[in-house]
Amino acid sequence: MIELEGVPELIDPVMVAAFEGWNDAGDAASTAVAHLEREWKGEVFAALDAEDYYDFQVNRPTVFMDGGVRKITWPTTRLSVVRVGGDKPRDLVLVRGIEPSMRWRSFCNELLGFAHELGVELVVVLGALLGDTPHTRPVPVSGVTSDPDLARRMDLEETKYEGPTGIVGVLQEACTHAGVPAVSLWAAVPHYVSQPPNPKATLALLNRLEDLLDLRIPQGELPEDARAWQVGVDQLAAEDSEVAEYVQTLEEARDTAELPEASGEAIAREFERYLRRRDVGPGAGGHATADGGEGGSFRRDTPRDTPGGRARPPKPAKPDTDTPDGAEADDEGGSED
Repeated sequence: MIELEGVPELIDPVMVAAFEGWNDAGDAASTAVAHLEREWKGEVFAALDAEDYYDFQVNRPTVFMDGGVRKITWPTTRLSVVRVGGDKPRDLVLVRGIEPSMRWRSFCNELLGFAHELGVELVVVLGALLGDTPHTRPVPVSGVTSDPDLARRMDLEETKYEGPTGIVGVLQEACTHAGVPAVSLWAAVPHYVSQPPNPKATLALLNRLEDLLDLRIPQGELPEDARAWQVGVDQLAAEDSEVAEYVQTLEEARDTAELPEASGEAIAREFERYLRRRDVGPGAGGHATADGGEGGSFRRDTPRDTPGGRARPPKPAKPDTDTPDGAEADDEGGSED
C-alpha cells in the first residue's frame, strides 16, 4: 500500500499522464502536461525511483548549479496535484516523465497504486505520433479506449490496433485489467516537420482534454506560439517547391476526406468551448493542493522557438511505418491506444 502524506482528500480526481520518448512526437504530449503543471502551479508530491526503471546510458542524468552547489537531476517520472476551480471544482493528478527503459509492468503497477490510493476515477494518457497531416490544417486528435461502455459514453473510438506499442498503450491496458477507466488522446504531428516543440499539437491536445473533462484550461501563450510556429513552417515550405507541392497534396486529401463531416458537430464543439471560456471568470484557474517536494528540480520548460530558428525540414518522404505503436497515422489522427 502506498501511503501519501500531505496530500488532502481529492475531489473527483482524474489522472493525466504523458511520457517523453516514442509516443511523444514533437514533444506535444509531455509539453501539454508541463503546461497544466505550470499554469496551475502544481507541486510534486511523489517520484518513482529512477534506479528501478531507467537506463542512465540511454536517459542520462543532468548536472546543474544551485547556489554554488553542484546537484544532479535524475531522469524519472513525477506526480503532482492541482485543483481546477469553478462551479464544479475537481483535482487533476499530473504524471510527467520519460518512457521507462525496463520493468514496464512494475512501472504501470506503481502508477496504478498511486491512482488507487488517491481515488482516481479516470486515467487520461496523452500521446503524439507522426502522420500524413498538413501543418496548415487543424491538428487531428483522436480519443481511444479499450472499454466499449466508456467509448459509447464519452464518444470515443474503441481501439482495434494490433502491433508494437509504447508505454501509453501498456499503461492503458494495465488500467483496463485493473478496472480503472482509461482513455488515450493522440495528436497527429506532420512527419515532415517533426522537430520539437510543436505548440499547435500541444494546444490541440489541451482543447480535446477540455472537451473530454468539461473544464476550462488556461491557454497562456500557447495560441500565440502556435500561430508563430505555423508562420515559421509556412516560410520554410515556401522556400522549397517540393515541400510546398507535397503540403498542397496533403491539404487536398485532408479536405476531401473531411468534406462529408462538415456537419455541425465540430462547430458545436468549438462553440461550446467558446461559451465555457466566456462564462468562466479569471479566478477559475487553479492552485496546488499538495505540498511540493522537488517542484523546481525537474522542470524543463520547452523553448518557445519557432521553426524559423531551426534547421530546414527535410524533403518530404513517405513516413516510416514505425510510428508510435507501429500505426501509421491517417488524416483522422488515428492511432492504436
